[in-house]
Amino acid sequence: MIMESVWAWVPAGKAGMPRTGRRPMLARMDIAIIADIHGNLPALEAVLADIERRGLRRIVNLGDSVSGPLWPRECLERLQAAGIPSLRGNHDRWVAEGGKGASDVFARQRLDPAQIAWLGDLPAHLAPLPGVLAFHARPDDDNAYLLEEVAGGRLVASAPAAIATRLGPTEATVLLCAHSHQSGLVSLPDGRAVLNPGSVGCPAYIDPTAPAHVSETGTPLACYAIADIAEGRLRQAATIRLAYDHAHSAAAAEAQGFADWALALRTGLARPATE
Repeated sequence: MIMESVWAWVPAGKAGMPRTGRRPMLARMDIAIIADIHGNLPALEAVLADIERRGLRRIVNLGDSVSGPLWPRECLERLQAAGIPSLRGNHDRWVAEGGKGASDVFARQRLDPAQIAWLGDLPAHLAPLPGVLAFHARPDDDNAYLLEEVAGGRLVASAPAAIATRLGPTEATVLLCAHSHQSGLVSLPDGRAVLNPGSVGCPAYIDPTAPAHVSETGTPLACYAIADIAEGRLRQAATIRLAYDHAHSAAAAEAQGFADWALALRTGLARPATE
C-alpha cells in the first residue's frame, strides 16, 4: 500500500490543500527528503526502494538516523553505502556524546568508534539545492520544534507568524525540517515554504521533558516526502506513506525490552488507545 498526500503550492500564508489517495499524478519531482529513521532498517529499505522506483537520484536525510532499539549499525551502514547526504539530529548528537536516553545508549553500544565519530561529525545544516536549507529541528537548535508547539500534552500546529519568528531571517526560501515526526507543509507570510517529511521509522513517541507530551501519527506506515523545487521555489510536494513489515520491527523492539517502541511501531500511537 502506498498513500500519497499531495500539496500544490499556494504562497503567502494560504493553506495548500492536501489531496490524499492512491498514486495521484505527480509533476516531476527533484528530491526525496527522509528523516527520523531511528534505526528502523525495514522501514528505511521500503522508503529507499520506493525512491528508486520513482527514479529520484537526489536524497537528503534530516537526521536522527540510528537511535532506537532496532538496527542502528545496519541503518548507518546502509546510509553510508548509498552515499546519502545526512545531517546531525539531536539523537545523533546524543549518541555521539555518550547517550542521553536508553534508545541512544542502545544504538551507541552497537556502533564502532568510527561510526560514532561519523555521527558526531555530521553537519547541522545542508543546502541540497539552490535556495534550500535543511536542518533537523530549527536552524539554531536541534531539539526545539519549529512547526508545532505543545498544548494539552500533545503537539499542535503553530501559526505561520510564530514559525517565521522562530526561523528568523534566512537567505533560503525553502526550509526542510524534521524532529517532530509530523509531516507538514507551511507557507509563511513572507513567501518562504517549510516542509517536514515526517518519520521513516518512528511513528509515535512520548517525550517526558517538561512540558511532557506525545507525538502520534496514528499509523504504523513509514513516511517520507518528495518535492519539486526550481530556483529556490517550491512548486509541489507530497508526503508518501508506505506499508512495510512493521510487525517485525515491533517484535524486535519488544525483544529488547522496549514496550513503548513496540506499541508505537505497531499502531502509530504513543499510548494504548484505551487511555
